[in-house]
Amino acid sequence: MTDSVTPRSRSLSVAGVSRSFAGVQALTGVTLAVEPGMVLGLIGPNGAGKSTLVNIISGYDFPDEGSVLLNDEDITMAKPHIRARRGLARTFQHGHLFGGLTVRENIEVTALGTGKSARESVTTADELLDEYHLRDRENHPASSLPHGVERRAGVARALATSPDYVLLDEPAAGLNEGEIGEFANNIRHLRDRGLGVLLIDHNVRLILDVCDRIHVLVEGRTLLEGTPDEVRNSDELVEAYLGRSGSVQR
Repeated sequence: MTDSVTPRSRSLSVAGVSRSFAGVQALTGVTLAVEPGMVLGLIGPNGAGKSTLVNIISGYDFPDEGSVLLNDEDITMAKPHIRARRGLARTFQHGHLFGGLTVRENIEVTALGTGKSARESVTTADELLDEYHLRDRENHPASSLPHGVERRAGVARALATSPDYVLLDEPAAGLNEGEIGEFANNIRHLRDRGLGVLLIDHNVRLILDVCDRIHVLVEGRTLLEGTPDEVRNSDELVEAYLGRSGSVQR
């Protein structure tokens, strides 16, 4: 196991990222990298700094120290829409869909916003509506969606930008067991298509099932990074996180 990753030129990476708020240290010297065709899980107890790190990677916050690189380009201070045009997409814990638009319109508008033509945007929406089983909801206002469906629609909208890398922030929240199994297959499909995926979720079973590597944050610092088997069998992890939550059987 290693507790840091040396960024490669073709990767989405953060190097030595630190961030504090009103004197409280949220992140300290975090380094990780997501490569094309890889699923990296990000886990940790509540307050570990996961959301802060995702906001910094996606441009909704900026580090006090350290850098964010996208395929060797420094995007540390780039705005979110610039990162989207460079090939980075994300979902949000709390929806962020356009409530007054239908599910289809949410996907099409997002595709249009990254430079696709009207025809390309329609095609993209058709593909994603089918892939994420949203066809029966395509003309429903996003504000009317049940929580689990809203999560799937959020992922579909993020993918409408045809990204190289996608940050999935708690995408399985509100999904039932059957939906989680189906969603795990969707994540594997993204990896098989060559996308780099950073998956943040409290469902540790899902993380262990679909991730190639797992990065563990505790109190804003990297506790460890390793394969699912290495993480599952880590005494450090059991003591710092899983042992308290009881969410994984070893």
